Amino acid sequence: MSVSRSAAALAMALVAAGAASTLHAADAPKTEKCYGVAKAGKNDCKAGAGTSCASTSKVNYQGDAWKLVKAGTCTSIKTPKGFGSLSPKG
Repeated sequence: MSVSRSAAALAMALVAAGAASTLHAADAPKTEKCYGVAKAGKNDCKAGAGTSCASTSKVNYQGDAWKLVKAGTCTSIKTPKGFGSLSPKG
C-alpha cells in the first residue's frame, strides 16, 4: 500500500469516527440538573459548599446536590423531602 493510499484510508477513518460521534451526541437524550433527589454519595458533580464533585453529598436528598435526570422529569420526582427542583434548595 502506498503512502498516499494509507493517508487516504486514515483520513476516511477519521471522518467516519467524527460522524459517528456527532450522531451519538444528537441521539443522546436531553437531561437536566435536578436538585434534592440524590441519595447520599450518589450525586453528580458539585454538591454545594464544602464538596467538590460527584459522590460527595453527605445526606440523602441534599438540597444543593444535583443528579442528572431526563429533561422534563425533575419537578415530578418525589422524595421524602418533597419534589425535585431545577435550582438549589436551601
